[in-house]
Amino acid sequence: MDSMSNYKILVIGPSWVGDMVMAQSLFMALQQRHEAADITVMAPAWTRPLLERMPEVAQSIDLHLSHGELNLGKRRQLGKGLRKQGFQQAIVLPNSFKSALIPFHAGIPKRTAWVGEFRWPLLNDARRLDKDVFARMVERFVALAYPALPEPPADCPNPRLQVNEESQAEVLDQFHLDGEGSVLGICPGAEFGPAKQWPAEHYAELANSLLSKGWRVWFFGSISDQLVTESIMADIEPAHFDRCVNLVGKTTLGQAIDLLACARVVASNDSGLMHVAAALGKPIVAMYGSTSPDFTPPLADKVKLLSTDIECRPCFKRECPYGHLRCLNELSPALAIDAVAELIETTPQN
Repeated sequence: MDSMSNYKILVIGPSWVGDMVMAQSLFMALQQRHEAADITVMAPAWTRPLLERMPEVAQSIDLHLSHGELNLGKRRQLGKGLRKQGFQQAIVLPNSFKSALIPFHAGIPKRTAWVGEFRWPLLNDARRLDKDVFARMVERFVALAYPALPEPPADCPNPRLQVNEESQAEVLDQFHLDGEGSVLGICPGAEFGPAKQWPAEHYAELANSLLSKGWRVWFFGSISDQLVTESIMADIEPAHFDRCVNLVGKTTLGQAIDLLACARVVASNDSGLMHVAAALGKPIVAMYGSTSPDFTPPLADKVKLLSTDIECRPCFKRECPYGHLRCLNELSPALAIDAVAELIETTPQN
């Protein structure tokens, strides 16, 4: 461990939920390497509930720029406004040119990132990425905590979001929920696109199986996930309907984190909430369609990764290029039901 006193680091954070969760592994590695790492993260304002649950982050700065917005003048102004804070190093996680502009204009002495999008003039610690060697995103993040490495660091810590019990109790009370007992959390959405979304009827079959055994089911997601959730709810057996709670589009990200922490098992597509559940230490059944767990697996100890082995996956497309979605349609509910059963054998009930 380097004993550099009050080593001030600015991290330009990612703009996706799952990526920001995985970024915590970098923050943990920085604290392991620098005895007094003082980490500030600049990222979109919506990431604050995640950063507040990461004890490694000393402060966060909201980046008030829309996704994809270049705005060279504003980035220059933001960078100059940081000069008095005395950052000694900046680490840029997004691969875009624009994401490296603020540390450059801030005059931060060491500016670390992987080379990407013609931005090498803005960096003075630019790394060339071998995607075959650094196969997982978390390895690419954590590697930036160290001098240039020929291979991933031996220790890539898993993210671990903290939940305040008092805050959690307030959220449970607000939504009139009981956090005890067996709760299946279902995260049926996928911002990336329909090629990552397990069919609604499959989720309904999984839910009905556990509801028949006395479980409760809570649904999580954003407003854009309401339609698929309503489709699932329409196939829930009427006798079990009162033990289902549709929280989709009704919670803030912070509230969703606190409530997901109550779940005994989480079933999810490859999505941001899947990574949140993993960082909460939840057992996870993860459904993969067009994407692959080789790049962004849920970083948890108890995980069942489900996918089909058809010849066209993973294609990493937002929509099925062939229109059949076999990679998801042929991923049977029975596989998920069996996966949950295997997980709960080693997971104590709340």
